[in-house]
Amino acid sequence: MGLFAKVEDRPTPSCVYNWRIYFSAAVAASAAIMIGYDSAFIGGTLALKSFTEEFAFEDMSTSTVNLLKANIVSCYQAGAFFGAFFAYPFGHYFGRRIGLAIFAIIFSLGAGMMLGANGDRGLGLLYGGRVLAGIGVGGTSNLSPIYCSEVAPPAIRGRLVGLYELAWQIGGLVGFWINYGVNQTMQPSHSQWIIPFAVQLIPAGLLLLGIFFIRESPRWMFSRGRREAAIKNLCWLRNLPADHIYIREEVHQIDTAIEYQKATVGLGFWEPFKAVFTQKKVLYRFLLGGSLFLWQNATGINAINYYSPTVFKSIGVTGTSASLLTTGIFGVIKTVITLVWLFYLIDNFGRRRLLIYGAIAGAICMYYIAGYIAVAKPAANPTAELGSGGISAMVFFYLWTASYTPSWNGTPWVLNSEMFDQNVRTLAQAWAASCNWLFNFLIARFTPQMFASMGYGVYLFFATLMICAAIYVFFLVPETKGMPLEAMDRLFSRDVPARRAHAKVMAEVRDAERQFRRMSNAEGKLDESENQSTENTKYLVEGKHFESV
Repeated sequence: MGLFAKVEDRPTPSCVYNWRIYFSAAVAASAAIMIGYDSAFIGGTLALKSFTEEFAFEDMSTSTVNLLKANIVSCYQAGAFFGAFFAYPFGHYFGRRIGLAIFAIIFSLGAGMMLGANGDRGLGLLYGGRVLAGIGVGGTSNLSPIYCSEVAPPAIRGRLVGLYELAWQIGGLVGFWINYGVNQTMQPSHSQWIIPFAVQLIPAGLLLLGIFFIRESPRWMFSRGRREAAIKNLCWLRNLPADHIYIREEVHQIDTAIEYQKATVGLGFWEPFKAVFTQKKVLYRFLLGGSLFLWQNATGINAINYYSPTVFKSIGVTGTSASLLTTGIFGVIKTVITLVWLFYLIDNFGRRRLLIYGAIAGAICMYYIAGYIAVAKPAANPTAELGSGGISAMVFFYLWTASYTPSWNGTPWVLNSEMFDQNVRTLAQAWAASCNWLFNFLIARFTPQMFASMGYGVYLFFATLMICAAIYVFFLVPETKGMPLEAMDRLFSRDVPARRAHAKVMAEVRDAERQFRRMSNAEGKLDESENQSTENTKYLVEGKHFESV
């Protein structure tokens, strides 16, 4: 298939894939720049000599310094954990667009607080600012993927939600290299380490500016009873008139799904909570979605993101400049491969296979690195330059990066943004995002201690967990590429093995669409065909199989 090939659920006019849909998704996805930047810059900034001198780290014991660094890094994740849950009421009552704006403002306030920290005032403002900024990014990590998913045509939904991951990598790339830049071009000073903190304000400002030029999610507006405005926004996004058959089909799917959700769960604020505890199929998807972020963090990615100098030192890379350069190359590889994942792999190769193959390949690389460290013991035998064994370990580290990036890096976000019904999607994304930040917090908090006590065992630990992740996905996670959002309930019904569910449900979706078009063309209007298609869509939403009209 070509680079920009699409797997469509039904015949789709080319104008549906227009600049408006890409622009809207790109603005919402740009929230991830803030997240990616922090995950990349903070570890390197804390390693700068100017920072350690200003806060007198040289006068403290190694264990005390490790604890302080872990606290500085992890309080951000703690704030993000709560921010993900705070996003639920904002997303429910105010919508995705306004919710993003609110959390971008909160992030900006936190980033501004960090700029007031110095040696005389201590770390208090840094801690407080990172908690507040964490709340901001936690909220955006809930609403941004949801917005992208809800506005996307099915054939490019993975690509549009994937823009969130691309933005994450762009932020990471800037974060990795800005530390290298200030280290190479500036003398140790307060300005040297404060500049990386100040840069955080730029993506937050760009997000706030962009929100003025995008429109609210039509699916959210339908769920709030704002039907006319929702259709207007949908027509703007699809670049089609309201009477076009494609718009009529999509509106019909949304209407039918919402009616079914009203009858079964309800669309109010508390109804999704009730559904989690009273409907096994909803609880199953909640647990599945949250667990994907357990396995994502079990790859070791955030140990590398937040403590890259420590990771590269364990392999044998010495010196601040060398560590920052190596980290910068790591960021470049992730960004380039993310582009391949975004434009080709996610919507063509599929979510499920990416997760399985990426986990297996990544585990092999981690096992090799662990073996090298166990045999060569580079920390106990430091050298000015890496030998052939050290170079091979670095090669396998970058191969691990090439395995992880197009699989576990962004795919869990795509799956969680699309696998839930409209009435529980915001709560589900809040749960999934909070799980991400919880596991992220645990890794950020305890990585220094893990490396101090486990040595090469850290790599064995992460490699074994990646094998477990591949087995988990094989048995429990179905493919979702090209599937309409309104058919996800059927896909996760569990009456068909996960590895076979996609083909079965997609055949039903296409059968329903063919019958809708055949009857609509014969009548020249909806009337009876609309009623019949309602039954077809109802069967599909309820998880019932239908063979003919």
